[in-house]
Amino acid sequence: MAECELALNPTNETSLPPAKSNRPTMLYMHVPFCERLCPYCSFNRYPFREEIAKPYFASMRKEMLMVKDLGYNVESIYVGGGTPTVMIDELCETLDLARDIFNIREVGCETNPNHLARPYLEKLTGRVQRLSVGVQSFNDDLLKQMDRYDKYGSSKEILAGIEGALPYFDSLNVDMIFNFPTQTEDILFDDLKKIALCGARQATFSPLYVSASTTKKMAATLGKLDYDRERRFYEIVDGVLAGGDNPLFRRSTLWTFTRNNSDETKKRTEAKTTEADEHSTNAQAGEQHIDEYQVNYEEYPAIGSGSITHLDGCIYVNVFSIDRYNEAIARGEMPLMGKTVMSRRDLMRYRFLLDLYKLRLDKRSFERDFGCSVEKGLPAEMAFMRLNGAFATDNDEELTLTPKGCYLVVVMYRQFLSGMNNLRDQARAALPYPECYLLFGEGIPE
Repeated sequence: MAECELALNPTNETSLPPAKSNRPTMLYMHVPFCERLCPYCSFNRYPFREEIAKPYFASMRKEMLMVKDLGYNVESIYVGGGTPTVMIDELCETLDLARDIFNIREVGCETNPNHLARPYLEKLTGRVQRLSVGVQSFNDDLLKQMDRYDKYGSSKEILAGIEGALPYFDSLNVDMIFNFPTQTEDILFDDLKKIALCGARQATFSPLYVSASTTKKMAATLGKLDYDRERRFYEIVDGVLAGGDNPLFRRSTLWTFTRNNSDETKKRTEAKTTEADEHSTNAQAGEQHIDEYQVNYEEYPAIGSGSITHLDGCIYVNVFSIDRYNEAIARGEMPLMGKTVMSRRDLMRYRFLLDLYKLRLDKRSFERDFGCSVEKGLPAEMAFMRLNGAFATDNDEELTLTPKGCYLVVVMYRQFLSGMNNLRDQARAALPYPECYLLFGEGIPE
């Protein structure tokens, strides 16, 4: 299975398309600033400088008002990065504006472990319902390899931060990665033990994936990626967290696990499920707090430098240059630099992948949306999956996955995300001097 190939075509458009309906949607916000640049990350990110970040937040608030003027009914916000909490007061001002202009039901936000401190947590309380903490691993040697140990703390310090943050949010997710080049099975088992004991409501274990531009930097700092171990590592994660007769976690997606046996968690989930049924048809029934924004909303507008919008079968990419981003906003224009129009087949494949990643494809819903059955629309994909014994259920109504099928979709989804990273690389290639020197932890030339 080849990686997803997406071509980013230049565009002269200066605005996203207006909303076609009043259907509730999500707004993705991108904050690209980090105190450390991880060698494997291909998202748009820059070394944090207050004099650059502060006007950026002001521009992003103006872009959010443009989204409002286009008629989008935003009910949910997800703030990704970078490190969104890098300027906590600016983030709070941005979220307060969002609640003033939209009917916001919930906010999800990413952060790093060093921001699990009371001054940050108290300001986020009430503004953010779902916090996702980028931990990656609890192994101190791995954290040092990733240049995260000195800034974000040791395993012991990170675990203490997680425990202290739990009361502040409806849901706290710990974002982990498996299949680092120097990660062993013993290290992975220890990470899983700490996840089980830390009390976080969710854990997301994604396989390490890269783009063309991050491969060299990652190999130099972490070692060469070995895909031959990936299936074994995934089976360990899935088996420890969600296997057996009385698992601690249940699968929410193929690599998101939600804790079982918590009365408080059950009450919150039931309350949010009732609320979501009243306000949204986009979220997956019964799992309203999955901390992966693509899962709950297939299409959504996005703001911020380097953000990627999915709307009307198209992908829009904002400029990666902070300077050009601010300049476009100052002109009253949305900072679009590229667009990809997905074919009908691309859209069917995307739906096929996303639904199976969420553990179930509704065949009748697929046929209603595309005017043909999944067998007729995607004959090669269905033949491949059936030949490899991927489906546990394959009837007129639905597709569900066998253990082997789960791993096949993990690979497909990892390759799709690598394809999206390559799309970012195409956008990043247009960066002007000196911003091009800020890539992948290289810093600014003297």
